[in-house]
Amino acid sequence: MSKPLSDHDRKKQISVRGLAGVENVADLKKNFNRHLHFTLVKDRNVSTKRDYYFALAHTVRDHLVGRWFRTQQSYYEKDPKRVYYLSLEFYMGRTLQNTMVNLALENACDEAVYQLGLDMEELQEMEEDAGLGNGGLGRLAACFLDSMASLGLAAYGYGIRYEFGIFNQKISSGWQVEEADDWLRYGNPWEKARPEYMHPVHFYGRTEHHPDGVKWVDTQVVLALPYDTPVPGYRNNIVNTMRLWSAKAPCEFSLKDFNVGGYIQAVLDRNLAENISRVLYPNDNFFEGKELRLKQEYFVVAATLQDIIRRFKASKFGSRDIVRTDFSTLPDKVAIQLNDTHPALAIPELMRVLIDEEKLPWEKAWDICIKTCAYTNHTVLPEALERWPIDLFQTLLPRHLEIIYEINRRHLERVSSLYPGDVDRMRRMSLIEEGGQKRVNMAHLCIVGSHAVNGVARIHSDILKATVFKDFYEMDPHKFQNKTNGITPRRWLVMCNPGLAEVIAERIGEDFIRDLDQLKKLHDFFNDESFIRDIAKVKQENKLKFAVHLEEHYKVKINPNSMFDVQVKRIHEYKRQLLNCLHIITFYNRIKKEPNKQWTPRTIMIGGKAAPGYHTAKMIIRLITAIGEVVNNDPVVGDRLKVIFLENYRVTLAEKAIPAADLSEQISTAGTEASGTGNMKFMLNGALTIGTMDGANVEMAEEAGEGNIFIFGMRVEDVEAMDAKGYNASEFYNRIPELKQAIDQIAGGFFSPKQPDLFKDIVNMLMHHDRFKVFADYEDYIKCQEKVSALYKKPKEWTKKVILNIAGSGKFSSDRTISQYILSPSTSSTSF
Repeated sequence: MSKPLSDHDRKKQISVRGLAGVENVADLKKNFNRHLHFTLVKDRNVSTKRDYYFALAHTVRDHLVGRWFRTQQSYYEKDPKRVYYLSLEFYMGRTLQNTMVNLALENACDEAVYQLGLDMEELQEMEEDAGLGNGGLGRLAACFLDSMASLGLAAYGYGIRYEFGIFNQKISSGWQVEEADDWLRYGNPWEKARPEYMHPVHFYGRTEHHPDGVKWVDTQVVLALPYDTPVPGYRNNIVNTMRLWSAKAPCEFSLKDFNVGGYIQAVLDRNLAENISRVLYPNDNFFEGKELRLKQEYFVVAATLQDIIRRFKASKFGSRDIVRTDFSTLPDKVAIQLNDTHPALAIPELMRVLIDEEKLPWEKAWDICIKTCAYTNHTVLPEALERWPIDLFQTLLPRHLEIIYEINRRHLERVSSLYPGDVDRMRRMSLIEEGGQKRVNMAHLCIVGSHAVNGVARIHSDILKATVFKDFYEMDPHKFQNKTNGITPRRWLVMCNPGLAEVIAERIGEDFIRDLDQLKKLHDFFNDESFIRDIAKVKQENKLKFAVHLEEHYKVKINPNSMFDVQVKRIHEYKRQLLNCLHIITFYNRIKKEPNKQWTPRTIMIGGKAAPGYHTAKMIIRLITAIGEVVNNDPVVGDRLKVIFLENYRVTLAEKAIPAADLSEQISTAGTEASGTGNMKFMLNGALTIGTMDGANVEMAEEAGEGNIFIFGMRVEDVEAMDAKGYNASEFYNRIPELKQAIDQIAGGFFSPKQPDLFKDIVNMLMHHDRFKVFADYEDYIKCQEKVSALYKKPKEWTKKVILNIAGSGKFSSDRTISQYILSPSTSSTSF
C-alpha cells in the first residue's frame, strides 16, 4: 500500500496536486462509502477491487455534475459560437486520474483512499482504457477536447460509441494475436445515456424528384442513441461534452414485413442495424472500402447534424421551441471541424438538410456549408486516401450521390472558367475519379466544401500545397493553412510525470500548466547544478519504476543504468521500425566482435499494434521478437543490450513508458509522417530525439536548437531526387559491409534457426520494392546513434540538452494549436 505523504512531500506536491483539506477528505470518504452502499449495492465484506474503483469513480464524477450543468446552462444563455469536432476516433485512455488532476482533487482523493485502507494505484489499474482510436488521429481528438475545455470554448466532440475499441494485442510465440476489446463489459461510470435525444438515421432507398423538391424515400432507419461523457477543463470549472452515438434498431425493425414464424428471426435481425457501432476499424493510415465503414461514417454525421441544427434552432437551455429559422447566421454560431475525411459526408448531408428539408436555394445553402465546415488533412500516403466506389454510394446513400454530382458539376464549371481548355486539370480536380470503377475522392469533396484546409505540421502543409493538393492550392490559396499538432500538458506531463512537473513548478511556478510557453523560463536554469541534478534524478526514478513494471511483465532483467531507447507507434513500413532493427543487429554484431570494449548499454523497446490484415507489419513484429530472443539470451552481450517488444501499446502504457525514456526514435522517411505527436510527448518528458527532418521533428529541432536533437538522413528534397533517379537498394547492400551482414543474418535464419526463410518476404521487400528507402538512411542513422551513445556517457551534458528540449517544448501544447484554429483568418468570422 502506498504510504501517506510526509509533511515535506505534501508541501512539495500541494501546488500541482491540489490541497487535501480535512473537510474535503472526510466528504470524499463519506461519498465513497455511500456509492459503495447505494450505487454498487456492496458491503465492505464482499467488495472487490473493481467495486472500490467504481465507488471512487462515482465519487469523483459527482464533482463534475454541477459544473457540467452550469457550463451547459451558460452556453444556452450566452449563445456563443459552438465548435463541433467530428471524428470517427477518440482515443481517450483512462478518465479517473485525468479528472482528479483537472479538478484539483488528486491529493484529497489519495488521502481519502489511503485512510480507507486502499491503494490508489491499484484502483486506477482497474479502469479500462477507452480505446476508441488507432493512434495519432484519435489521440489528437482527445487532446483537443481537453484543450478546448481548458480554453473555455463551447465545444463538443462527436463520434461513435464503439462496443469494441482497438483490439488488445497479445504476443504468442513471437506473433501478434488480436483479442476483442470488450471495454464496456463491467460498465462505464463516466458515460450517461441520453435516450431523449435519439435521432433516426436513414440508409438505402431511392430519390423522388417533385416540383416542390426532392424526397428520399423507402429508406431503412437506424436510431442513434447518444451517450455523453463530461470533459473537464483544467481548474476553470468548465465541463464540456463528448457525445458518442450508439446504433439501435427501431421497435418496428423488420417486424412490419415478417410472415408467419418470422417473428424470432425478425428480432434476431435487429443485430444487423446495431452492428453499425459494434467495432472500430483497426487501420491506421490505410483505407479499406467496406460498406459497414461507410455506414459508420454516415451514421455519425447524420446524427450529429440533427443535433447541431436542433441546438441552433433552440432558444434556451432545455427548450426545443423553434426560434431561429434564418440559416444565414449558421456560420456565426456553428463551426464544424472534420478530423480527416472520415466525416466528409457532413458536407453533402448539411446540403441535403438545407435544400431538401429547410428548402433553401442551392447557392445560399452552399455558401452556408462552406463557411461552416473546415477540413484537417492527416496524411499524404496514397493508400490512406478515402475513395469510395460510386455503386456503393448509389445503393447506400442515393440522395448524397446526387448532391455530390451537383457539387462536382458546379466545381468543374468554375475550374473550366478559370483554366479554359485544361481538361487534364479538370480530370485531376474532379470529385469523381474515372477509371476501372468510378470513385468519389473524399479529400477533394472536403477541400471544395470547406473554407479552410489545414495540414498538421509546417512541412506537411507545404507538401500538401506543392504536391497532393497543388491544383486546389493554385485555385484557392486562401483556403490552405498550417496548424501544427500539439498534446495536452495535463495528461502528458502533470498526470503521467508528476515528479518532473513538480521539479519544474519549484523553479518557475505552476502557470506553465495553462501556458506551456512559460517553459522557456527554464533556459535560466541551464547551468543550475541543483536543477540539472533534479532533472536527472526524476528520470532515474521513472526508469526504475518502469523497469519494475517490465520485469513483472517480461521476466527480463533490466539494467536501469542503460539508455532506454524507445520507439512506440503503430507498426508501419513508413515509420521504419525496420531501420531500428538494423541498428539493433549492427550494435549486437559490434559487441560480439569486440566484447571487451566499453559499449554504452541500451535497453531498446519497440511497441505498437499492426493492423490485423497488414502482413508486412505483422512480420516486422515477428522479426523484433526474434531478434530479442537471440540478443537477450546471449551471455557475451549480458546486460549491455536488451530488446523488448512492448505488448499491447496503448494510451495507458504510453503514460508509463514515455516518462522513463532517454531516447525517442522518430525515424520515418522524410515526407511521410504528417506530424507525429508521440515525438512531442517524449520531448516534454525529458527524452532526446533521434529523427529525420519529417513532420513536427523539423519544428522541434527549431525550438530546441538543432544541436540538441539528433537529426540524420535524407531531407524531403533528397528523397525526391532519389525517386527521380531510382532507389537501388543493392547499391547500399553491396557498399556497406555491416548492412550486408545484418541482412544476410535475417535472410539466412540467424534469428530464426528453426525456420531459416521466415523473413524472406521482409528481405525481399527491403532489397527490391522498399517504398521507404530504409537502406538509404542506414549509414547516417548508425553514425548518428554513435553520437547518441557518446553523449550518454557524459550524463551532465546529456541532461543539459534534455533541459533545452523541455524548455523548447512549449510550442507543442494543444492549447496553442486550438488557439490557432480559433484565430484562423480564412473567413470573416473566426473559424471556431
